[in-house]
Amino acid sequence: MADINLAQYLSSEIKRIVVEALGASFKNPQETVFLLKYMSEAKIAENKRSKYEKAGQHIPAFLIASITTSCNLLCKGCYARANNSYGEGFEQKQLSDKEWQDIFSQAKELGIAFILLAGGEPLIRKDVIEWAAKYKSIVFPVFTNGTMIDEEYLELFDKNRNLVPVISIEGDREQTNSRRGDGVYEILTSVMEKFKHRGIFYGASVTVTTENIETVAGDEFIRKLYDNSCKIVFFVEYVPVLSCSQGLAPGDPERQILESRLAKLRAEYKDMIFLSFPGDEKDTGGCLAAGRGFFHINAHGGAEPCPFSPYSDINLKEHTLLEALNSGLFKKLNQSGMLLGEHKGACLLFEKEDEVKNLLEK
Repeated sequence: MADINLAQYLSSEIKRIVVEALGASFKNPQETVFLLKYMSEAKIAENKRSKYEKAGQHIPAFLIASITTSCNLLCKGCYARANNSYGEGFEQKQLSDKEWQDIFSQAKELGIAFILLAGGEPLIRKDVIEWAAKYKSIVFPVFTNGTMIDEEYLELFDKNRNLVPVISIEGDREQTNSRRGDGVYEILTSVMEKFKHRGIFYGASVTVTTENIETVAGDEFIRKLYDNSCKIVFFVEYVPVLSCSQGLAPGDPERQILESRLAKLRAEYKDMIFLSFPGDEKDTGGCLAAGRGFFHINAHGGAEPCPFSPYSDINLKEHTLLEALNSGLFKKLNQSGMLLGEHKGACLLFEKEDEVKNLLEK
């Protein structure tokens, strides 16, 4: 699919996700009403992106926003900590809630339809999430460790269906607690039961490693998520942050297992959505970072190709989203052909870290 029309592909993927989400929530009147309204908004956003495309400016449908560097857990192998983007003193440099509001407004005007909120732990920034809730034309998947979801957050998610909580779970009790801390698995199962009781559309994010792939891609694990009314599952390949954790990163055998299991799961669980990153990117002719399909804004406003390629030459504190999309680094990455390499499922830019640094220095 190297000659794929990326804009059309991503537009069709948005429609597919929304339609599947509608089908998955058809028995929930509140969710159905929101999704029907959102389908109309998504069409408006698509038209905005199309106008920009015709004028020679590509606008990605997706944006990833890391709204905080802080976190209440000490997970093993945390990328943010290993990347030195977390710790004392970083909080003072973060974007304010008003600055994020401005970014959300710009995104709406450009036709961006999905903004993934990450961290750190994004629920620490309730001020930002409350601003996000006001932008009904944008869906905000909120990637959270789930341990801060109290009654106030349950109420916020229940009233604002454009906020989609996505909780991180590593497999069974032992696997989850081993990485995230004692008792976390029990908290997550309780939260899922509360989501189910309220009829809140939610998802799960699973970090896939060589150690847990048989569990997380297995029927028992997925069945438990299904029985708790989880509607979307993100499989995210583990990116090794230290040399001692290289063995945890999925290789070709694990990717083949996951791809095979995904086909089976998609056929069996018709009312669930399964997405794989970066595995699904291979259908787009290369890496989607640096504005091809999405880009990343870190908690301090830096516009980066993606969370796993934390390099920036422009900041949203002084520049607009449109200017960030046309940054020198993004242009160099797209013009170099680096993003269009053979994509077997691994994270291209993470593996080409030195090349990205060289482009940044030129």
